Amino acid sequence: MAKKLIAVVGATGAQGGGLARAILGDAGGAFAVRAVTRKPAGEAARALAAAGAEVVAADSDDVASLKRAFEGAYGAYCVTNYWESQSPDREIAQARNLADASKASGVQHVIWSTLEDTRLRVPLTDDRMPTLMGRFKVPHFDAKGESDAFFDPARTTLLATSFYWDNILGFGMGPKPDATGKLVFTLPMGDKKVAGIAVEDIGKCALGVFKRGAAAIGQRIGVAGEHLTGAQMAAAMTQALGREVTYQAIPPAVYRSFGFPGADDLGNMFQYYADFEREFCGARSLSESRALNPELLTFAAWLSKVKSKIPLA
Repeated sequence: MAKKLIAVVGATGAQGGGLARAILGDAGGAFAVRAVTRKPAGEAARALAAAGAEVVAADSDDVASLKRAFEGAYGAYCVTNYWESQSPDREIAQARNLADASKASGVQHVIWSTLEDTRLRVPLTDDRMPTLMGRFKVPHFDAKGESDAFFDPARTTLLATSFYWDNILGFGMGPKPDATGKLVFTLPMGDKKVAGIAVEDIGKCALGVFKRGAAAIGQRIGVAGEHLTGAQMAAAMTQALGREVTYQAIPPAVYRSFGFPGADDLGNMFQYYADFEREFCGARSLSESRALNPELLTFAAWLSKVKSKIPLA
């Protein structure tokens, strides 16, 4: 019996790459992967092709190219990368293109990788955090949440993701030495927990959603590896690195003032995590995530795999 084809947008990126590898690694499974990428000749795309993926070129800014990429596919994994342009309007336009193309191409099961529209809990008139770009509180959340409405619920699962632990490796969020050389892990979270996950596990959870098929369509499913405080994360890093890591809680306003690109967006994000800890973590069941992905990593298990890659300078 022929395998059902899953078109994976962003297959050379973080989430899409995780799903593409999960499908390819599930040798006896029901699915085959079509890797959708803007750079089909790139090293990552060539590696997927060598592993057995079909690789096709498409651009989320070009709806016609997406329609061609989705043609004949049973499923589609739709994801956008806000941080490439830091333009919520562009991200919203890309999401609309993905939704329109998946519907026009007759895709039966779409997964849209999304996040909360924070304005539903923190209206623009609420001054607990600044309004950004005139109409957003957390732009990289709000653009995705606003875009949920584009996707046909009769063919779509909304997959709510979590804080990437991988940001500790490459987003400047890892522990840093203070003036005395001691490692300090800084977050504006106080004693609140954040739902986090290894990005590779998002793809594995997405494969679990596709395996559920019709039972998952029309559902919103949140995934996380663990719900942890900053102090718990620092303790796990201490154990993994064999070097003490101290947690430093700072106010969100201080984090917003750091001045790097996106600092205000991320400061608002962490404040949202803290202010709505119960709601955010509650929407991301650990048992449900593990049911979708039995290989789901804890933070400690993830650290054991990547500790040599954590920058400490």
